Amino acid sequence: MSRIAVVGSMNADLTVRTKRLPRPGETVTGSELAINPGGKSSNQAAIAARLGGEVGLLALVGDDPHGALLRAEADKAGVALRWVGTEPGVATGTAMIAVDDDAENFIIISPGANARLSPQRYAEGADILDDAAVLCLCLEVDQATVLAAAQDAAARGVRVVLNLSPFAEVDPALLEVTDVLLVNEHELADLVGSDDLTEAPQRLAAHGIQQAVVTLGAEGAVVITDAAGERVSSPAVSAVDTTGAGDAFTGSLALRLAEGDDLLTAARTAAQVASFTTTRPGAQRSYPTAEEFAAFQAGAR
Repeated sequence: MSRIAVVGSMNADLTVRTKRLPRPGETVTGSELAINPGGKSSNQAAIAARLGGEVGLLALVGDDPHGALLRAEADKAGVALRWVGTEPGVATGTAMIAVDDDAENFIIISPGANARLSPQRYAEGADILDDAAVLCLCLEVDQATVLAAAQDAAARGVRVVLNLSPFAEVDPALLEVTDVLLVNEHELADLVGSDDLTEAPQRLAAHGIQQAVVTLGAEGAVVITDAAGERVSSPAVSAVDTTGAGDAFTGSLALRLAEGDDLLTAARTAAQVASFTTTRPGAQRSYPTAEEFAAFQAGAR
């Protein structure tokens, strides 16, 4: 089975549900605090593994209960953890999440151990790419580390999938070695100056990006190849929590690319996976097994 390497973040998700999200300066009452495994890279690795992929994750956690939780949950999902290090005296990364009755959320990240993932630490675990077909990256760790991993992958012929989230200005050298760029509408606008999907292929091409996916939440996604865009739809579901859905899209897309699907076919599957995850609360704990997803696909036809 083709292998997926993920380099990046692990966070403990501290989630509270509330009737509505607070306005600036406002206090609202929420549910009991739920502590769950998360972090964009950890999520992407978990969904790819739960769907049957052979996945390795290079990341750092702290020597605290949150770090132990993240390791245990990643192991349960089937992610190879030999490249996950523990930083003594440092807190594990955390994400503070509020989710309202409409399944919308806001998230604040405290990087913790993720901030220690340096290019040198990547180099010490660079053998994660030895048998990889696809490398998954995001921007929750130092951009210098992301660039080092991406350039190493490009030199080895490993396909680079970059989720430009959380959005930041990036070194053009990173986009040069990106094979597939994933952005939502807001990130697209931040990168190219417009969220007009009809203009997206040309604007992305000006940044050196020939293949991209623009995710649109419940509306699916637009897949951009060869200076053209094609819409991919998402199945209609009753959403309860959108947390982690974007990461589920990215991780399942990487899996299908590693298994040989073209980008459009991979995106169709990824949109279905992301929709499934919104029907359950949480990020990783909402992710389906291969059997659960097959049953969902059968019901969606």
